[in-house]
Order: sequence, then C-alpha cells, then structure tokens
Amino acid sequence: MPLDTALAGRVYPATEPYLVSREKIREFARAIGDSSEAAQAPPTFAVVVTMQAELRVVFDPELRFDTARLLHREQRFEHRRPIEPGDELTVTVTVAEVDHVGGTDVLALTSEVRTTEGELICTGISTLIARSDG
Repeated sequence: MPLDTALAGRVYPATEPYLVSREKIREFARAIGDSSEAAQAPPTFAVVVTMQAELRVVFDPELRFDTARLLHREQRFEHRRPIEPGDELTVTVTVAEVDHVGGTDVLALTSEVRTTEGELICTGISTLIARSDG
C-alpha cells in the first residue's frame, strides 16, 4: 500500500532535550575519522539528534512506510551556527513531501534542530525512498 500523501505537512512534536557534551562530540569525531579536538561538533553531528526524531516519523503506522524496503537517498544540513558542548537540542520534524513515483514511495523530511531556548541551530533535510507494491 502506498504512503498516505495526506500526511504531507504534518509536524511531529519536539523531541526531549539532548545535552551535547565534549565526550559525545569526541566519540562522534572518532567514529567519522576526525582526530581533531575541536571545541565544536563536526557539521554532521546533527545526525545524532535528527535520526532519532526522524525514526518516529518513519515508524508512524499512519504513514504506512515500508521500512523493510527503506533506502536513505539524501541527507544534508543547513547550519546557522556550529553545535557546541553545552547546547541542549530538540528536534521538530515536518513531513515536507510524500509522493509515489514509478513504484517507489518518496518521503522528504525537514528537521529543525533548536536549542531549548528556541535558537535555530540547523535544518536537516532527508529524503527516504522505499519500493512499493501500490
């Protein structure tokens, strides 16, 4: 069954705050092969918080996304400022687009990463696809 296109525009509530620590930044940097001891997180660190928030959407039964056939097609971040130790971040995900193209479901998500004070840190854009029988 194809994705429910009526869910385009749905906004999912903000996640619980995530406290960014120097250690979490170091762990992430090591995982991606970055040996520098930067005072701020690598730009892709935002995936640490956006992935969990986006999974809430992907596994929403109302959406009917076939996770067994999931492929992550695109991921990018548009930063306003670097993520720094001490930031407490929340993520709000919006279903930007739901489409069905040539036997493939396409799900585009926009994730706003903000501090608990409301400052926009970055926006994540993800495109997921899954082969569909519908």
